[in-house]
Amino acid sequence: MTSLAIAANGLRKSYGDKVVLDGVDLAVPEGTIFSLLGPNGAGKTTAVKILSTLVTADGGQARIAGHDLAAQARAVRAAIGVTGQFSAVDNLITGEENMLLMADLHHLPRSEGRRVAAELLERFDLVEAARKPASTYSGGMRRRLDIAMTLVGGPRVIFLDEPTTGLDPRSRHTMWQIIRELVTGGTTVFLTTQYLEEADELADRIAVLHDGRIAAEGSAEELKRLVPGGHVRLRFTDPAAYRRAAAALGEATGDDASLTLRIASDGSQRELRSILDWLDSAGIEAEELTVHTPDLDDVFFALTGGAPAADQPKEAVR
Repeated sequence: MTSLAIAANGLRKSYGDKVVLDGVDLAVPEGTIFSLLGPNGAGKTTAVKILSTLVTADGGQARIAGHDLAAQARAVRAAIGVTGQFSAVDNLITGEENMLLMADLHHLPRSEGRRVAAELLERFDLVEAARKPASTYSGGMRRRLDIAMTLVGGPRVIFLDEPTTGLDPRSRHTMWQIIRELVTGGTTVFLTTQYLEEADELADRIAVLHDGRIAAEGSAEELKRLVPGGHVRLRFTDPAAYRRAAAALGEATGDDASLTLRIASDGSQRELRSILDWLDSAGIEAEELTVHTPDLDDVFFALTGGAPAADQPKEAVR
């Protein structure tokens, strides 16, 4: 059975009359990526601060990397790394100096600190920029340096609080690759993000935080199955074919103006084959068949009470 890198039960936190966390349970296996989703103000950052010993919980218990959060806070801090929403990079010194500063803070011997700094700068493709002031770095370079600094102490668990906010798509994909490599090396990653695509792409398990509680948890595919609304859309160019299909498919929803039919479906191969076989046997040809299955946007809006942006297509041509 896989050991848990993070195990939390009943975490609670309030600020005055505002309840931020209201009995949150978390179980994150070692060597996995766990993503905590939620709207602004849901308590994601508060959860990270509690689990990383920066803030004390009002109630509940947690163990991080096998250490009790309350009784062994120093051991927890030695086992974790934290990259917050805002960069910890000192822009007034060079990238290499930032790395060596972190080595000093971790009390590494001077020679070992230089070795670790050099290895991480090479790993994160920062060698050429290492002796330039961090103020000259791009957003993506600064974020890579930030994570490299987090790794100086060899943490077993890393908390990444919205690590790709503000990055361009290319830098974001580079950061995704870095995160995957961390987990391949055995590190556990606790990721908070507002980018649903990011959680879908990276996370082994996802939890949705809403009103201080975990509204749902599971793999991306498990969460998507919680939300109804999957369908197959058939578009016709021949009005006669459209009318014949609409008459035969009594449960389909038709749009006469666009000559389209919408059929409730989970998008499975079996259902698609059944529809295609029926069209073939009836001698009816559809111009286009598209499949819509609920995505994490649908899950997020369903669980947090929001509404998706208007006119955002979520269909994929098969």
